[in-house]
Amino acid sequence: MSIGERLKEARKAKGFSQDKLAEAIGTSRTVITDIERDKTEHPRVSYVDTICKTLEISKEWLLRDEGPMAYPLPEWNANEILTQIHEILVDLRPEEQIYVLDMIKTYEKHRIALNKET
Repeated sequence: MSIGERLKEARKAKGFSQDKLAEAIGTSRTVITDIERDKTEHPRVSYVDTICKTLEISKEWLLRDEGPMAYPLPEWNANEILTQIHEILVDLRPEEQIYVLDMIKTYEKHRIALNKET
């Protein structure tokens, strides 16, 4: 399987259109199309890094078909994360806490909207 075929497989597995992936990595659809059709022999390192992060795939798998497709995600401890968030918030003024809460709510609305598009 070629780099282009692996990219297409990973992109579709994550529910990304070529346009959506291009937007996510800051390039044009043509770049994604060219990579998927193997018209680009050596994709830019910056594209490869961003593609792998966006699609949560291993660079070794994408470039050389070595190892598993997905890269191992770090283990998250929900209690530890909530503790860190709490420690930050308690030091803020009430109006700053409200601002942070509004930012989180806005993020959640955008995340839900993006998930509905896929």
